[in-house]
Amino acid sequence: MAPIVGILLAAGASRRFGADKLSHPLPDGDLVAVRACRNLLAGTDAVLAVVRPGGEALAARLRAEGAAVQICADADQGMGASLACGVRARPEAAGWLVALADMPWIAPATIQSVADALRSGARIAAPYWQGRRGHPVGFSPVLGPNLAALNGDTGAKTVIQAHLEQLRLVVCDDPGVLRDIDRPEDLDIRTIMGASS
Repeated sequence: MAPIVGILLAAGASRRFGADKLSHPLPDGDLVAVRACRNLLAGTDAVLAVVRPGGEALAARLRAEGAAVQICADADQGMGASLACGVRARPEAAGWLVALADMPWIAPATIQSVADALRSGARIAAPYWQGRRGHPVGFSPVLGPNLAALNGDTGAKTVIQAHLEQLRLVVCDDPGVLRDIDRPEDLDIRTIMGASS
C-alpha cells in the first residue's frame, strides 16, 4: 500500500523572527523543526522535509530524525513553490499531510487522525479545534496535480478554497494545530499556556 507522506515545509526565511527560528531551541531543548518533524513522523508513514539551499545543517538534523530531505531551489518564491517541490518529489504517495516546521506543538495523535481521514477516502482533511481549522492539512492523490502546480507564497489555500465542499474537518482537542512561531516571544511558555486557556 502506498504511504501517507508528511511534507514538512522547512524552507522559510524566518524574516519576522530575526534569526533561524527552525533551529531555535524550544524551552525543553529540542529544536523547533526537529520537534515538528518528530511529531509528523509519529503520525504518518514517511516524512519529506523541504529545506532551502544553504540549509544543510538543518537538513542533517532532520535526516537524523528519520526524514528524507528535498532541497528546494525555488524556496525564495514562497511556500507554494516549496510545497509543489515536495509533492513532485513523492508523486507515488497515497496522500500528503502538509505541515509547517514552525508548528512544533501538534500532537502526533492529531496528525494520525488527519492521515486516517485520508485513508478512509477524504479528498482534503484538516484538524478542527474550537471552531477553527488548523494544521496539518491532508490531500488525496487526486489533488496532486493541483499541488504540484503551485508557486509563489499562497501555499495550498487556493486548492482548499477550490475544493471546499470536499474538506473533511477532524475535530480534535489540540490547540497546537493553531500555534506557530513567528517571533521570539511565541516561544515563551507563558504565552503558549495563556493562549490555550
